Amino acid sequence: MSITTERTKELVVKYGDGEADTGSAAVQIAILSERIRNLTEHLRVHQKDFATRRGLLKIIGQRRRLQNYLHKQSPEAYAELIKDLQLRR
Repeated sequence: MSITTERTKELVVKYGDGEADTGSAAVQIAILSERIRNLTEHLRVHQKDFATRRGLLKIIGQRRRLQNYLHKQSPEAYAELIKDLQLRR
């Protein structure tokens, strides 16, 4: 269910400005998207795991707030990021 350290480093290098850039909005959105995918797969198997479902909804809300922030700061970067991550909005 959790994201591995190696995968986190890959996402930081791909979406960040450097290897230590874990705080930028694009990197955080990418990491949260990966966690959301993992939790969604978990919930397909364990449909009655309501604690995980609640955590998933909190993560989705956090990602949505970061997306709004990035869209206000840099609409071009936001458009490129959602296209690359294959997000609907």
